[in-house]
Amino acid sequence: MMSRLNLWLLLALALAFAASLLAGRVWIDPFVPPFAGAELILIDLRLPRACLAVLVGAGLGSAGAAMQAYLRNPLADPGLFGIAPSAALGAVLSLWLGAYGLKLGAWALPLFALLGAGGAMALLGLIAARGGAALFTLAGMMIASLSGALMSLAISLAPSPFALSEIVVWLMGALADRSWSEVWVALPLTLAGLGAFWLAAPALDALTLGEATARSLGVDPRRLQMLLILGVGCTVGGSVAVAGVIGFVGLVVPHLLRPLTDKRPSSLILPSALGGGLLLLLADSLCRLIPLAGGELRLGIALSLLGAPFFLALLWRMRREGFRGGWA
Repeated sequence: MMSRLNLWLLLALALAFAASLLAGRVWIDPFVPPFAGAELILIDLRLPRACLAVLVGAGLGSAGAAMQAYLRNPLADPGLFGIAPSAALGAVLSLWLGAYGLKLGAWALPLFALLGAGGAMALLGLIAARGGAALFTLAGMMIASLSGALMSLAISLAPSPFALSEIVVWLMGALADRSWSEVWVALPLTLAGLGAFWLAAPALDALTLGEATARSLGVDPRRLQMLLILGVGCTVGGSVAVAGVIGFVGLVVPHLLRPLTDKRPSSLILPSALGGGLLLLLADSLCRLIPLAGGELRLGIALSLLGAPFFLALLWRMRREGFRGGWA
């Protein structure tokens, strides 16, 4: 069943990828000879944007599946554990320093974002290294709160309205105006994160039986925690570094796909990666097609408009069924 699900997702992803190359304000008809400028639009604008959507979506989707399995909580989202806000704080700091006249270069924003994510990973590892899932969650929430406060401080101290606008627009999250340089940043980070989740998958399967049973089966809790910190840091930190803050992918995608699997975490990580890439491709294509006076709808806003009602519906369903906080 899993192989069939993955094949269907791959097929849908391939079709969505092809459609994303053709759709936009300038439509490209694949059945007529290319007009002037079509190759430039395809290779330099739409192809890197589509590749980036797949990479960012795959990272966020797989991170959501892994974190929900580790915490045994279907409401867990990778953005809640401090890494995404810390990466955003690093990016805001680079924009803030640039607004004050410091010449940092084109690579400064992703580099600062990755440094922020790396700092959050190190702090999370130090605080939660000897604790379980509860301490991990509390440490992540503390880091997220601190990063959010520092980010608000940096925004309030922006030297000009233009700098403030630049920071706020970037935080909304988008794939517009991205190039191959962002793809080369996201590619190794996403692959590293997926590799960490793949190594952690057997331990996550054992953890569904309970912490005591997992230990008796040879699971090393500290190694599992470090793999998850590495995986979430690479995938979520990398996505923030190249696309800004994009939420709800890691929450929505595993929930939609879990009923189609055997419910084991190892069976859900790859489909969630494929489904995350598919969701982001479709959402980004839709953002390009919605006419707005100031440009196009920001991807982060579009996914929040989709994810917030989904989250509320999920909470309402759990309230009616009697949610006890365990794995579902």
